Amino acid sequence: MSHKTWEMPDGIYTALVTPFAGGQLDKKAWGVLVQRQIDAGAAGIVPAGCTGEAATLSLAEKEWMIRTAAEMCAGKCAVVAGSGSNSTEATVDLTRLVKEWGADAAMLISPYYNKPQQHGLLAHYRTVARAVDIPIVLYNVPGRTAVNILPETAAELSAEPNIVALKEASGSLPQIEEAIARCDLKVFSGDDGLNFQVFGLGGRGAISVVSNLLPGAMVRFWKAWAKGDINQAWPMSRAFDPITEACFVESNPVPVKELLSLAGLCRRDPRLPLMPVTEHSLTYLLQFYEGTLKELMARDREGVS
Repeated sequence: MSHKTWEMPDGIYTALVTPFAGGQLDKKAWGVLVQRQIDAGAAGIVPAGCTGEAATLSLAEKEWMIRTAAEMCAGKCAVVAGSGSNSTEATVDLTRLVKEWGADAAMLISPYYNKPQQHGLLAHYRTVARAVDIPIVLYNVPGRTAVNILPETAAELSAEPNIVALKEASGSLPQIEEAIARCDLKVFSGDDGLNFQVFGLGGRGAISVVSNLLPGAMVRFWKAWAKGDINQAWPMSRAFDPITEACFVESNPVPVKELLSLAGLCRRDPRLPLMPVTEHSLTYLLQFYEGTLKELMARDREGVS
């Protein structure tokens, strides 16, 4: 029996974009984006993560978004709120707050910029875990943080009762396999291009960018895998490849916001220091949307893969 304080449901979690309009939080669009995930049957949403441009959000903006999401998602899907930073003290403070605001769990990115050693990562996460009373998801994304949570480090941290899961976006399948084997943690794919492979290694779902666009299809893909229908899951996985490629043609979340804006779901605007995509990328995304994604999103709304 697991000693964990909370059992994170298996499945698809959407790393939601933060919609802006005129430089301000677009509250109406936020409600639309959250409701789409609930309607699609997502296991949960992740507000104020990397895809949500968390580093540029004010405390007031984070509070409003997380409180609103928690109210909308109550009893329907989990809210795993981003609360990590590169300061341990600030991470403790924000993680306490997201619990007050109604989040079911907190997702903590590794401290970026500082480049802590592995024993620094251990000390950071242990300090936070022992200072707060909310389940914690570790988030390993070396491409953004310049540090890698090694499997042995994750294994040590899994002894903490309120560290319940690991979002793995290292891009290394051997590392992810070792983390799954060594840790008393649920491991979730953090890289849409590797979802099928991570599921095959024992991953318990994905924390996805692509599901901003096609939440229903991503949920159906996971469910096909979870019930052992590989003949259905494999082609579904490959069908996501061009969509994943489009979402990462420039820095996330700029392309996915562009595609959501073409679908009328939010404005394209990122917040500085991010900028809208270049003209070259825009031409590609427009063609991709009109030629492929528009129909897929329409079918997704109807519950058809």
